Amino acid sequence: MRAAMRAIRHLPWLAALAAGCTMLPADAPGPAPGPAAAALDRELAALVTDPRQPVLAVAAIAIRDGRIVHASQFGWRHLGGAGEPPLPVTGRTLFRVASISKLVVAVGVMRLVEQGLLDLDADVSVALGWPLRHPQFPGLPITLRLLLSHRSGVSDGGERYAFDGRTALQDVLQPGGSLYADGRNWSRDVAPGTRFEYVNLNFGVIAQVMERASGERFDRLMQRLVLQPLGLRGGFDPADFPAADQTDIATLYRKRRSEGERDIWDPAGPWVVQADDFRHRPPAPPEGLDGYVIGRNGTLFGPQGRLRISVRDLGTLMQVLLDQGRHQGRPFLQPASVALLASEQWRRDGAAPGGENVGACSWGLGVQRFTDRAEAGCGDRLVEGGGFTGWGHFGDAYGLMGVFALDPLQRRGMVVIVAGPGVDPQAHPGHWSALSRWQEIALTAVHRHALSAAAPMR
Repeated sequence: MRAAMRAIRHLPWLAALAAGCTMLPADAPGPAPGPAAAALDRELAALVTDPRQPVLAVAAIAIRDGRIVHASQFGWRHLGGAGEPPLPVTGRTLFRVASISKLVVAVGVMRLVEQGLLDLDADVSVALGWPLRHPQFPGLPITLRLLLSHRSGVSDGGERYAFDGRTALQDVLQPGGSLYADGRNWSRDVAPGTRFEYVNLNFGVIAQVMERASGERFDRLMQRLVLQPLGLRGGFDPADFPAADQTDIATLYRKRRSEGERDIWDPAGPWVVQADDFRHRPPAPPEGLDGYVIGRNGTLFGPQGRLRISVRDLGTLMQVLLDQGRHQGRPFLQPASVALLASEQWRRDGAAPGGENVGACSWGLGVQRFTDRAEAGCGDRLVEGGGFTGWGHFGDAYGLMGVFALDPLQRRGMVVIVAGPGVDPQAHPGHWSALSRWQEIALTAVHRHALSAAAPMR
């Protein structure tokens, strides 16, 4: 098995953890926790210490009336091995947050729109420098609005949606291109603007449009537009992080191994590295970066899902969105831009959406809108019994399962990361949503003990 997928065998401390002997909350802010906070921590820690259906890490933050009222984390960001101790999750741990990255990219898009460098309703072909057209509907322009709301006709139907620095995205999406592959990255018979299909490749197109409009490499552009102004650590290229931040990146594990075309889950077996094992070898730059030409391949830095960021810093971004775009009293986004992000671009009206099953009922501009529905094919209810509406994004990749959800009407929100499943999530599904059961338990605990009207304020 490749080194990046090596197995970590059970260690004595892990047996103690499963028996409930070890909990690792770290540096939660604020005064000593009251009964509600203690109950919340017990319920979150129980997910890590469950001997039958464990996860390796849980981290959560709750915001109420625009301020952080609870933050805690439990479990491990790296399992150690070869005589080295495991490393706990802390408030500084950076997670690869999967598709929550898309929301952060959408914030970057709105910053460029405010600067007059992008237009949500302009034909992106102009910015790209080549015609981006659905091959069956060449007369219909494709816009950033359609790309952000997953209604462009671009599809993940090809073999992959990320390419190295030597590849031109034009060759993937334009007829006659060397990687066009009979148009598999276009939805058949689906005209732009007519159907929602959750897609990853469209964010590669968005990132390329951002590069062409700004003249900057996507990862550095996102630093300038979003992360640095808000004082957020992390980014889309861990090879470019300071060494101290690289050591804070959580390794992602599952009890799943690959054998050829088969994925095998083994709850009694070892934890297997899935991504971001940087403890002994620092992250490498994206393949082909040396010869990369800005604006040629927007997938290079993984705008669809490769952002590394801490739960606390996601909480900072959430506070900005709850405060109508203001950060520490200063404008970062215009209120109209925040409203545009959340504005409904699509709503499920009976026909099942295409693409991944993300429980989609409604979508905005790069964000999912949570309508609190629990029904077949439309499972966006976040908490048991309902009661939370708003917007944000889910994330699910390499064993990380995340939710970023804010309710602007009540100025509250939560970020919950669950990572390292010991059993197949498909065998541990949610009871009322498209999420895993672990996520439902964690989100409900945060809502009940920190966000609901009955929860005491710190």
